[in-house]
Amino acid sequence: MLLEPLYNFIEICARQQVVDFVISPGSRSAALTIAIARHPQLKKYMVSDERSAAFIALGLAQAYQWQHQLHPDQPQPLVGLLCTSGSAVLNYAPAIAEAFYQRIPLLVLTADRPPEWINQLDGQAIQQGEIFGKHVAGFFQLPVEYAHPDAIWQIKRQANEAVLLASQTQQPVHINIPIREPFYPTAQEEIRFPAKPRLVQKITAQRTIDRATRNLLLDQWDAAVHKLIVVGQGHWSPTLRQALTDLQQDFNVPVVGDVTAQTFQLPQGIGTHDLFLPTLTQAHQAALQPDLLITFGQSILSKPLKQWLRKCAPKAHWHIQAEGPLADPFQSLTHWIPTTPDYFLSQLFSDLDFQHLTEAEQEDETGYFETWQQWHQKAVRHLQQFDFSSSAFAEIEAVKLVFEQMPAPCSLHLANSMPVRYANYWSLWLDHEVEVFANRGTSGIDGCLSTAVGAALAQPDRLVVLLTGDLAFFYDRNGLWNNFLPANLRVIVLNNHAGNIFRMIEGAKDQPELEAYFETQQPYRAKRTAEDAQMAYFEADNPTTLLALLPDFFAPKNQAALLEIETSPQQNAAVMAQFKKSFLV
Repeated sequence: MLLEPLYNFIEICARQQVVDFVISPGSRSAALTIAIARHPQLKKYMVSDERSAAFIALGLAQAYQWQHQLHPDQPQPLVGLLCTSGSAVLNYAPAIAEAFYQRIPLLVLTADRPPEWINQLDGQAIQQGEIFGKHVAGFFQLPVEYAHPDAIWQIKRQANEAVLLASQTQQPVHINIPIREPFYPTAQEEIRFPAKPRLVQKITAQRTIDRATRNLLLDQWDAAVHKLIVVGQGHWSPTLRQALTDLQQDFNVPVVGDVTAQTFQLPQGIGTHDLFLPTLTQAHQAALQPDLLITFGQSILSKPLKQWLRKCAPKAHWHIQAEGPLADPFQSLTHWIPTTPDYFLSQLFSDLDFQHLTEAEQEDETGYFETWQQWHQKAVRHLQQFDFSSSAFAEIEAVKLVFEQMPAPCSLHLANSMPVRYANYWSLWLDHEVEVFANRGTSGIDGCLSTAVGAALAQPDRLVVLLTGDLAFFYDRNGLWNNFLPANLRVIVLNNHAGNIFRMIEGAKDQPELEAYFETQQPYRAKRTAEDAQMAYFEADNPTTLLALLPDFFAPKNQAALLEIETSPQQNAAVMAQFKKSFLV
């Protein structure tokens, strides 16, 4: 059995918690494809478009990572990718970069030509070694010959190391696999997986903080009158949620975050900063300035929040992050705390004693907390009272109506550009059992639909809703080009027939090239794509129709469903401008 070492490789992956493989067709990868297809424990999805396949794998891995955070005592399932050699490999790059910056583990297998045929004008033979550069946690090159026992040992060792590295770093890992012909087993050949493959076990360990460091941090905590927690994109374990709730209630610490940070799930979480921060005077901004800033999580969506934090820098800034690379987006970092926020916020602050805080300290901290809450509540009232009836139907109103009707529990995926920004205004309209996902690692529009498809596959008993713009949808409609489209998927397309964000960006909107070179207007409708994918189709171009059809759209069905909401880009820009302008300090 010439290909047996490759079958062993797949068996090790399956034993090391790889549960799904997303495969794209090809001859060079045939032996691995057949091994995966015939493995009794692996789930497999065949996706012809490699770029879409990689984002579907990303969506699967996102969902598994979130489920693991809810149940950390259970092992985290991993997701593998497999494609043939050459240009197919390059199509994985956007999703791999997104996974790297969003810290999502993927096991990326790419078949390759034997090394002597690279750069020899042979088909589908490119330089695949380290092709993803610094956007993977590790790169492994398997041997091309299997005759020597050391080569077999290397394959087993690298299989274990690659999977464990992806699990440990929560980032993609690339394994390049040169394969000689023949690619296919003979008709009489039986594929056998080893009963006892060589496995390397990972031991879970928690980075702790020694007593001296803990006392140093507690001294800084005590010295800071105004404390602020800003949360980046991510999802919370029950331990972390409780720790944040306790800090709010017991120590009057404001917790601020975008919709992608899930802070709308907290009883007094602050998520309206996009609306009120740009309007504040210098004095008002200074009143919100923290002495101590504590951050954790991935990227921050809100540009006003990032700009304010850079302008009103704290005296001390702690960032909680177990693994690097270390980021300092607010240009104020003073302490990197290399552990998980669950451990840090629950263990360190268990030493804090609310009863022994002086009355003056309590008053100061309460005043700071209430200042944040006052601005937040003012923004909430504006959101509740803004009158859309006097304006033309626009996307920002459509998103509000959708969020008001969205059932829970569910997973909400937000495409980049305007959809994720609209959602940031209306996050308080989401039920606390809604989990929000967005590809904010690289923040591209490519792959948003495919990612949602993958997420729906990973959680078939949970409604998965994608809110996307028309350009992001049409760019990635190959995400629907498969034979397993999940019935729990709901896609909402905001179709203004253009890249509407450029009409709202200062500078871009005033250029004579706006329509032809920035918005790139297009006449497409999503209806035909829905028909091709055999999805239930709904459409609306006014609030009355939208409200009437939403219950049926969200209702359980035996097929996926797509809702197309048509608006005018000019009206969207005008209503958005009025919406912001009407919020007065």
